[in-house]
Amino acid sequence: MRVLGVDPGLTRCGLAIVEASPGSRGELIYVEVASTDSKLDPSDRLFEIAQRITWVLDNFSPQAVSLERLFAQQNLRTVMGVAQVSGVVMLSARERNIPVSTYTPTAVKSSVTGSGRSDKKQVSKMVKELLNLEEIPKPADAADAIALALCHAWRVPNQKVSSDPFRQRKVPKVKRT
Repeated sequence: MRVLGVDPGLTRCGLAIVEASPGSRGELIYVEVASTDSKLDPSDRLFEIAQRITWVLDNFSPQAVSLERLFAQQNLRTVMGVAQVSGVVMLSARERNIPVSTYTPTAVKSSVTGSGRSDKKQVSKMVKELLNLEEIPKPADAADAIALALCHAWRVPNQKVSSDPFRQRKVPKVKRT
């Protein structure tokens, strides 16, 4: 199954395409961190993020979208930006009839590392190991998006990936926009 994992954020939005199925390591197809200038109007920032999401959806045709579920934070500005980007992702996927599933950070960490209390460094390290990558994807938003995609792919019965999941792969360069 091909899954788009999205770590939503208005300043940095992690986007990763992974092919995986339950019991497979998976394969990283694409990863980027779409970023916006905090000095821009929020509507312009959302538009830029929406353009990147649209491009990824249209160029990689995922079968599902895995989105980090919004969780309570003290910083209202951060929560608002995450919620707004999440809405853009849901709308873009819905326009293409792609199902969206949301996962809490704890569920994603548990799925990838085996512990819901793992930190970002542990998640990044496990993503590298699980996908047999040469290096840890950076920044952390990229690794989080990959982990979100894997979390969904491993939880949903689907078709097997046709490539060898154990070969050594280079980490695709994180595209910054």
